[in-house]
Amino acid sequence: MKYFQSAIRLGMTLMVAAGAVAVAAPLPERPEDIVFQPLSFDPPHAADYRQELASGVPVYLAPSSELPLVTITLSFKGGDYLDDPGKVGLARMTAAMMRRGGTAARSAEELDERFDFLAANVTVGSGGTQSVATLNTLASTLDEAFTLFMEMVRTPGFQEDKIGVYRAEALEQMKQRNDDAQNILNREWAALMFGEDHFEARQATERSIRSITADDLRAFHAKVLQPGNLIIGVTGDFDPRAMLDRLERAVSGWAHGERMPDPPAPDAPARVGVYHVEKDIPQGKVNIGHRGVTRDHPDFIPLMVMNDILGGGGFTSRLVSRVRSDEGLAYSVGSGLTTPVWYPGQFRASFQSKNRTVALAAKIIMDEINRIRTEPVSAQELETSKNSFIETFPRRFESRQAIIGTFIDDEWTGRDRNYWETYRDKVNAVTAEDVLRVAKEHLHPDRVAIMIVGNWSEIAPGDLEGRASMKDFFGGSVMRLPLRDPMTLEPMN
Repeated sequence: MKYFQSAIRLGMTLMVAAGAVAVAAPLPERPEDIVFQPLSFDPPHAADYRQELASGVPVYLAPSSELPLVTITLSFKGGDYLDDPGKVGLARMTAAMMRRGGTAARSAEELDERFDFLAANVTVGSGGTQSVATLNTLASTLDEAFTLFMEMVRTPGFQEDKIGVYRAEALEQMKQRNDDAQNILNREWAALMFGEDHFEARQATERSIRSITADDLRAFHAKVLQPGNLIIGVTGDFDPRAMLDRLERAVSGWAHGERMPDPPAPDAPARVGVYHVEKDIPQGKVNIGHRGVTRDHPDFIPLMVMNDILGGGGFTSRLVSRVRSDEGLAYSVGSGLTTPVWYPGQFRASFQSKNRTVALAAKIIMDEINRIRTEPVSAQELETSKNSFIETFPRRFESRQAIIGTFIDDEWTGRDRNYWETYRDKVNAVTAEDVLRVAKEHLHPDRVAIMIVGNWSEIAPGDLEGRASMKDFFGGSVMRLPLRDPMTLEPMN
């Protein structure tokens, strides 16, 4: 009892002492007077994480004992851009059926049951340029889970009945393509920017999905998902030497193929003008923009700052302030840059507004694009934008999985190995003159496409006050795009 009383008295004494220290410390009168110490953060170096198997497969290792879990990621170069034009959807179906279609030695049901028993989370997916298989499992069951995972990756079964289920699901989803105006906008916009035949714009049809066979899946798997086209990342609770030995055994005897080529650049130029798809909805959905630059363009960082000030910085950006806060025309408005590595991406401003105020919101956006091309941004805007990039920079490396993911992507895309060490300095060096220069050089109000989905009879006249109408753009000329059949993507009469 005396022990507890003494402990309580000691605790109270420490609390009083701490309180006295806190009271004694000077407090600023206002929050903005608080002085924070500069953030000190050194980005990790890829070389500290990178290993290489005897076969030449790159491996990135980031061990940690924080949780008794291990995550293994197999990243393969190749995705939608490798689809044959007549079999669009092949890459995504291959990835899905690797996980859902069993293995050569066991049925899909047996594979699922075993993964569930091991509490292992296994995913396989494919996107535009990469296909990725991931295993997340307890460290205590790593040996069995990883063996099963590699069986799935190396020898998928592509079970016919599961392929049929996937095909039926895909076709059912296609039927809903025109239900959401945003889907229509995205589809038509991609075609305007990159051309209908480029993989950025291609979409699967009923015919392409029905044409894909198990043999097609096997051929794609053999070509793309092989160690000559592979980078491995591992994070979690493991011994690095033991993990490298495990990976060596896993790829032993696995035939190496060719590394996949880079994705192709689009052949078609971006379209210019006003385009419209009729849909009876109360709010029009709109994209405004044009082709842009690649990720490694010398102007990328000042363009990033310019876009942040214009419309990418949320509530601090000009588009949000003007279109949403000042005028109340749109709840969602902003701009963005997409910057692929192998070909120029796009600049795009987007919003949705009542049909009658679509023209006014579009006019304000065009005014702001012109303003940032002709007037220097303010010192406060510039400082806010640069600080947002500099101060959030450590979040890119906030977890080991994020670190490994960044380095894998950098290796696939050939990013300069010193990029992250100099990134903040380059952001900090951006001036108002730089922002004005890149806005003049890379924003082209006379070459934009304006893509609108909505009720044209309400959109065209503009707002009731007469501040803007669709005649204000390209002399009132508009190209009417027909709604596409959801299953064939052919124009509907």
